[in-house]
Formats: sequence, C-alpha cells, structure tokens
Amino acid sequence: PKTMTTPFFPAYPWDKSSLKSMPVDLQQFEKLDAYALKVNVKNSVEELVKALLKQARTDLEKVRAIWMWICHHIEYDVVGYHNKSQLSSKPRDVLQMGKSICEGYAELFEHMCSLAGVQCKKLSGHAKGHGYKTGQTFTGDSDHAWNAVYLEGRWHLLDSTWGSGSVDDSFTKFTYRYNEFYFLTHPALFINNHFPDNSNWQLLKPTLTLKEFENNMLHNSNFYTLGLLAVHPETPIIQTVNGKASVSVDCRPGTLFKFKLKGTDEHGLMTLKKHGMKLDIYPQKTGSHKLEIFAKPSKAEAPDDVYKCVVEYVVECESVDEAVRFPRDLCQPVGPSWFSERQGFLRPSHCEPVLHTNDGRCSLTFTLGKDISVLTSLHTDGSSLTEDMGRRHVLQTRRRNQVELKVHLPHAGSFVLKIYSKKKSDPGNYDYIFNYLIRCLNKEVKWPAFPQSYSKWLQDYEILEPLSGRLPANHNVRFKLKMHGVAKVLVQAENTHPLTHNKGYWEGTCNTSGCREVFVMVHENANHSFYSHVLKYEVETQ
Repeated sequence: PKTMTTPFFPAYPWDKSSLKSMPVDLQQFEKLDAYALKVNVKNSVEELVKALLKQARTDLEKVRAIWMWICHHIEYDVVGYHNKSQLSSKPRDVLQMGKSICEGYAELFEHMCSLAGVQCKKLSGHAKGHGYKTGQTFTGDSDHAWNAVYLEGRWHLLDSTWGSGSVDDSFTKFTYRYNEFYFLTHPALFINNHFPDNSNWQLLKPTLTLKEFENNMLHNSNFYTLGLLAVHPETPIIQTVNGKASVSVDCRPGTLFKFKLKGTDEHGLMTLKKHGMKLDIYPQKTGSHKLEIFAKPSKAEAPDDVYKCVVEYVVECESVDEAVRFPRDLCQPVGPSWFSERQGFLRPSHCEPVLHTNDGRCSLTFTLGKDISVLTSLHTDGSSLTEDMGRRHVLQTRRRNQVELKVHLPHAGSFVLKIYSKKKSDPGNYDYIFNYLIRCLNKEVKWPAFPQSYSKWLQDYEILEPLSGRLPANHNVRFKLKMHGVAKVLVQAENTHPLTHNKGYWEGTCNTSGCREVFVMVHENANHSFYSHVLKYEVETQ
C-alpha cells in the first residue's frame, strides 16, 4: 500500500462545514444502496464481492457497496464478545456466521476491499464506545478496530461496527440501527471517539495525545447529525461553584433541548436561546452526578425525531445550595424563547426566566399573535394553593392584541406561572406553552386571590377596583370596571347598587354589611329583565 506521505487533512479544528472527509452525495447512492442491501450471497467472500460490484464503477461506489452490505448483514456478536477464545474473525467465518465483533468487521471490510481492488487497512486503537465512563483513562491493549480506505488520492476513515447498530446497556442484545455518520467521517470528528495505536492514522495535523483524547468531551454522532456546534465547558467533568454548575450548547436555530441530572430534570434551570441553550444546575446532594443533555429538531421531519442524547457530563458537587430549590411543577425550559414566540407570544415584558418580587406582586405583558386565547395558572409546592385558587391568583386583561397578566402571591416562596394557549377558533383544549419562576422572600406578603369571574366576563373587560377578591366587612367599597356592550351593571350585596356609566367605565359604591358574598351582574339588553353574573367577591367574616 501507499506510504503515509499522502496529503493530510486540513489542520485539526473542524471547519463545521462537512461531517465527511470527502464530498458525498447520498442521493446519488440511493440506487446502489438499495441494490447492495438485496445482495444475498453467503457461500464465499469472492462471490459476494463479485455480486456487489455489478452496480459499482468507481472506487468510492465499490467501498460504499461493501460498507452498506456489511452494516446490514453482520451483527455484533454479544455472546462471542464475552467468550473470545471460541471466536474466529477470519472473513470466511464472519460471513458464514453472519456475526462478529469489531475485529471481524474490520478484517472482512479489508478483505472485501482488496478483492475489489481498493486499498484498505485495518486499524486498531482505543474507542469511547460501549462501557465508556466519562473522564476515564485508557491503558493496556487496544480495544476496538476500524478501517482506513484509500480513495481519490488520500486516506479516509470508517467504522462498520458502529455503522451497523448498537448494543443495549447490559451488553446482551444487538439492534441493527444503520448510522451514516461513521462512513468516511471527517478525521476531526472521528478522533472524538477513536484513538488509533499509530497516531499517523488520526489523519490530523497536529495529532492529539492520548491525554488530550481522554480529556476531550465525547460528542456522539447525534451531536453532529443534529447540527450542534459546540458545548461549554469543553471538559467532561464539571465542579460546582457554591453549589452551581453551568453548561451551554451552541447550535443552528430551532433546536429543542432536555436534560437529566441523575435521571431527573428538577434541579436545574434551562433557558432556550435562538442559537442554543443555557443550563444552570443546582444538585441537592453532594457527590458525582451524571448529567445528560438531549436535543431534537423542532420541525420534526422524520417520525423518529425524538430527543436524542448528545452529550454527557459528570457534575461533582462539593456543597449544596439549599436556597435554590425549584418547585416540582416547574417545566423545562423556563422563561420565554423563540419557541413561545413561534406560538404567538411576542415582545415579552420579561425576557428572563426568573422574576423576583419584593411586595408579592408582578405584572407581565405580551403582544399576542392573531386569534389566540390564553389561560394561566399559579403553582407552588405544598398544599397552600388548590388548582382553582392557583388560577385566581393571576388576573388576565386583554387590550386589543396585548395581554397583561397580573400576579398576586398568596405568601412568600417560589411559584410557577404556567401559560397555556389555543386558537380561539379551535374548540379543543388549551396547550401548555411555557412557564416562569416567580420568587418572593418577603414573609409579610399575603395577597388574597382576585375575584372569581364567570363566562360572561369577557377577556377584554377590566377590573380597576377592587382587585382583591376579599372585601372588608361593613365597608363602603368603590367599584370601577371597564366593560362594553352591556346596558346596566349592578352590584348585589345585601342590597342592590347600580353602577353608573361614564366614558366606558362603570362606577359606584356598595356597602358590604350583612352579606358574605358580593356579585357583579350585568343586563346585556335594556329590554330584558335577565341578569348574568360576571364577578363574585367574598366578604371577610367579622
């Protein structure tokens, strides 16, 4: 074979433009791929190669046909892996058995290429594959094998073992799952999880040391195929500082993320950015925790667009920040983002995920897209807020295409404000869109709920006073309400008090003595004697 003086690849940093080491048009391979999959020759390697080459002209096509056939016809031998002495990796035996371990895949590939007249080498080295633990070191003999092929004047890398599928966690079951990524992978990406015994075969300048390989972040193939660009920090083991660790991912626009810290997402705060995401983690126990980050494209093209793990860290926590406990009802990501904007919530008054309020009150506004109805609810840990009361601590007011959400907290603590929407024209249910975390440390805070409203209270009606759903006993209470399209408004306490209409507002006072509840009622039509309830207030007991 040609010596290793063949031209190397561009200097180490990957230019992010291509995942492969030469231009490959997968659509042009469609016919050839389909043909190679159907070839069913098991009696000899020579016959198999002869059959595959019927549709392959160029060296690239020959390699492709061999690659496709192996990836779909040889399965990983999980039993043999545990009992290597019984195992032959001779190409003839691998073909007859239809299964092997990496050694057999690589030898079969090399042999088939040489029969096809293409130069190919079997390479061995260390791989961050099955059983790899984040941050581990590699010692002793190599543990994996793959190939290099010589095409169009230079060497290229591929791994048919990893191209064919995957083994489950317990290493007892192999599943065919074709992975295009490992065919002619760009060397700057291949080095991420393959370290050859002979560093020339990294096909990189400068080459990496084993130490650098061990310390580098492992990005699996999903990371690149989903178009992710970078993660920070670049080291797989993160120490918390004052109980907190931060991670961020850069990617092309429109990617959705999830995370799990020791299998749950409750000890973090993730925000979605246009070009990625940011995550702050607050482990609630000391020690080492596995942190997994998942991603998927938001415009699901294929039905199998589920969240896929793209990167793993180990978070080492020395001290716990107990002040940062997140409510159970908090959903990730937190705060507004391009996703909530796409759902019609534009120009949020608060872009940050966390709102701090000292007096227990806050107000958020959005411009809404066309035809959107909004529903909100407030949640906190413990039993202080029932579902019904959780709705009544948020008051929604519509002014044309603007919506204002006034929040009055019942007590100090951490609360989740959840925001749902649906198209007004849709009869169906509301969909959850996003949420905020609201924090209040002031122990004096104790706001009553807003008054209860009924279906005849329209979205663009407005309460100016009284905002509190609990009225003092034996008091004259001023009412000022903004309502349109009604003929009369009455406040029903022990007696009935009509409100007067003045420039779109209905105003007046009512005395709360001798009653437990106060209702606001409207006459929609002056000729009818029928009243509808629109609001209900409670009166404090003596």
